[in-house]
Amino acid sequence: MIRNPIVTPVKALWSRFQASSSPKSGNLYACWVNQEKLPEFIRSSQPAVRFLNLLGPLFETQIPERNLIRNWGQPTIPNSAFLAACLIKLEEGRDSMGDLLLYLHEHPALIWLLGFPLVPSTRYSFGFDPQASLPTERHMARLLRQTPNQVFQALFVNSVHLLLQEFARQGILMNDCVSLDTKHILAWVKENNPKAYVDQRYKKDLQPKGDPDCRLGCKRKHNQRLQQSDEPATPKTNPLPAGNLQIGEFYWGYGSGIVVVKIPNKGEFVLAELTQPFNCPDLSYFFPLMQKTEQILGSKPRLGTFDAAFDAWYVYDYFHRDDDPLAFAAVPFSEKGRYKTKGRMFDAQGSPLCAAGLAMSLLFTFTDRTTCPVEHERSKYGCPLFFPEPTRKTCPIRHKNNTKAKKGCTVVMPSSIGARLRYTLDRNSQTYKDLYRQRTAVERINSQAFQLGIERPHLRNGSAIANLNTLIYTLINLRFFHRLRQQHSSAL
Repeated sequence: MIRNPIVTPVKALWSRFQASSSPKSGNLYACWVNQEKLPEFIRSSQPAVRFLNLLGPLFETQIPERNLIRNWGQPTIPNSAFLAACLIKLEEGRDSMGDLLLYLHEHPALIWLLGFPLVPSTRYSFGFDPQASLPTERHMARLLRQTPNQVFQALFVNSVHLLLQEFARQGILMNDCVSLDTKHILAWVKENNPKAYVDQRYKKDLQPKGDPDCRLGCKRKHNQRLQQSDEPATPKTNPLPAGNLQIGEFYWGYGSGIVVVKIPNKGEFVLAELTQPFNCPDLSYFFPLMQKTEQILGSKPRLGTFDAAFDAWYVYDYFHRDDDPLAFAAVPFSEKGRYKTKGRMFDAQGSPLCAAGLAMSLLFTFTDRTTCPVEHERSKYGCPLFFPEPTRKTCPIRHKNNTKAKKGCTVVMPSSIGARLRYTLDRNSQTYKDLYRQRTAVERINSQAFQLGIERPHLRNGSAIANLNTLIYTLINLRFFHRLRQQHSSAL
């Protein structure tokens, strides 16, 4: 029996290999900048070079890292290595973490390049055991589930900053219009399988066992009210039961909201994203996404375009600027509250006009904390024939409320200018149509995300799905970045 075990010369050989290799493994940006200094087995691997060129620019800014010295019970995987591996999984279209690990095992140069903890071995010419250097499939799934979304958001913000820097380098003027929309995500539960028998499938209090975080929601067929027909609500012949009316499709799952910016003649990219349970309404995405947009851009966007689900007074108020009359939000009118597009008119001072065309008198204001997600001031207006002092004049149209008992018509509405802009916005103007046409950029991003598997993820946890969505939008931005560079280089 020898005194010097074989581990000692293996460690010495590995230390010499590490000392001679520059730059260090795991630093993708340094490897991307100094590709000529990489080891030969890295430069000779086509997948390694391809993914180095794809992911290298993304890691210029350091992402939040966890304590790599602590013993986690498993090999300590750096966040950068894990995120880069997940992006490779999406780019290669691998269905599971097991498929990803098999792909990495077949290309050991990627293991070194991404920065996984390497296990030295003399059995391989490159100096480490690829199988022993990779974590288990369960550990990779655990990392996707337990890693905070802030880490993934940091990588996503890097992709946005990378695009902004490329715009400045090429002299591309960024569009000052943002588009916001949401997309449904189906949970991986049997309740979403129409072929499986489930008792009380759409009872929101019965949480599916397959996913504790998903919620029941409705994917509406339209966000605008149906046009009122002349037919009575219940026809006398061939009545349609209310139970057969279809307003949309019900799913257990999540929703993904994104803010998209279109670059004319170039493409579009994602500026901010957010994942929530499916029972959250579309309007609940507005303020969180606008806050993220402001943090990235450093200021509020001038223009915005949305679908009819975002027809709310505070959306118009957010984009209104007293010093910039051209700043506005292009949103279709949804006829909420049973008012038509021109159902409310206003005078020059902003007071609403009654049905007879008279400017109504302000009675009082109060703070509303219940009818809207935003605490705001509301005003109540009354008939000018009765307030502030009653007159002996009669209503020009002889309205039914023009009696001493009812004291004329009353109106309660938000005091904000956004409530007036919702009715006075000229939706037939060419400016409005040109701006609203840019909303198709969101649909193109959603189409790319659909191809990457965002709609039906095989995951059973809300945090894992949120992290996966962030990675999907990061990859979409990264692909757009490389298309810009390729177009610019081919034009020179």
